[in-house]
Amino acid sequence: MSAHMDQLIAQFEGFQAKVRQAEARFAGVGDMQERIAQVEASVTSPDGTVTVIAGAGGTVTDIRLVAGATRLEPGQLSAVIMSTLRQAVAAAVRQQAGIVDDAFGDAFGVDMSAQVRQAQAEAFGTPEEDVASQPQAPHETARPGRRPGDADDDYFDQGSVLRR
Repeated sequence: MSAHMDQLIAQFEGFQAKVRQAEARFAGVGDMQERIAQVEASVTSPDGTVTVIAGAGGTVTDIRLVAGATRLEPGQLSAVIMSTLRQAVAAAVRQQAGIVDDAFGDAFGVDMSAQVRQAQAEAFGTPEEDVASQPQAPHETARPGRRPGDADDDYFDQGSVLRR
């Protein structure tokens, strides 16, 4: 029975050590939050017409167009803005994941940066290595405008759902 008690005590002490380790990690949460609040990613389109700045959580904080941007066709300008916006948001999210990894990654065995790169590679349809190494997205083609009859869940102007 004494051996069983010693085993229980050892398990409890191991548990307490893990709790102390977690407390030490969580003491750095304030610093991590500060660093995340300062995240900023700026991406300029390959043609230089659009710059998008994204912050923490992928929030877009600024979109800048050069004077010549309005000479582009509306669909082309829209595609350039969206592509640049996606890349700025993706870069900000990668920065944020890196900050989380610095603070907690090894403690919990989670590699947020790798998970974000994998998700972005799937979303962009590119190899995972390309996501982190290339700040620009592949050129996108302009999508045709939506019409009220199109089967598109994102189009909310199709009238009331109660009239269907």
